Amino acid sequence: MAERGIEVDHSTVHRWAIKLLPVLEKAFRRRKRPVGRSWRVDETYLKIKGKWKYLYRALDKAGQTVDFLLRAHRDKAAAQRYFEKIDQNGEPETITIDKSASNLTALEALNAQRDTPIRIRQNKYLNNIIEQDHRAIKRRTWPMLGFKTFRCARILLGGIELMHMIKKGQMKGISQTPAEQFYSLAK
Repeated sequence: MAERGIEVDHSTVHRWAIKLLPVLEKAFRRRKRPVGRSWRVDETYLKIKGKWKYLYRALDKAGQTVDFLLRAHRDKAAAQRYFEKIDQNGEPETITIDKSASNLTALEALNAQRDTPIRIRQNKYLNNIIEQDHRAIKRRTWPMLGFKTFRCARILLGGIELMHMIKKGQMKGISQTPAEQFYSLAK
C-alpha cells in the first residue's frame, strides 16, 4: 500500500483480515488436496487475553495439515469436538498422539461409535513432525504479542494456517507461487 502512496493504519488491516479471512479459508477448503490416512495429532498453547488457550492441530505422515481448531480448554470435550471436525477430511487408519489422556479418551469414545476402529498409537517421538510444524505457527504469532479476543484469535489463526498450507502446496491443481495462489482464492 505504501508503494502505491496509500496510507493505511494497522487497525484497518486488522479489520480487513477479520472480515476476509473466513471467506478465503472457505474458498481454500474447496480446493484443498486430500491428505494421507496416517495422522499425527497434538495441541499447542497460545496466550489470548493473558490466558492460555489450546490450538489442536493434525498433520498426515507427509507433513500436510489435516485441520486445526482453537479451544479454550484442554479436556475430553475439546478433544472430541476436534476429532469430530477433522473427521470431515476423510477417515484415518491410524492416529498418533502423545501421552495426553484427554485425546486418548476422546478417540476411544469415537472408536466405540465406528464400525472399523481407528488404530491409536501413543508415542511422543512419532509426533516430532507436528511438534516441528507448531514452530511455524508460533513464529507468526509471537511478534503479535498475543491476541485480545478469542474470536479474533480463531480467525487470524485460520489465516495463518491457510498461508502455511498454501506454502506447503496443499492447493489442488495450482502451479503458481504462494502469492498467486492466495490471490486466486479471492477471485
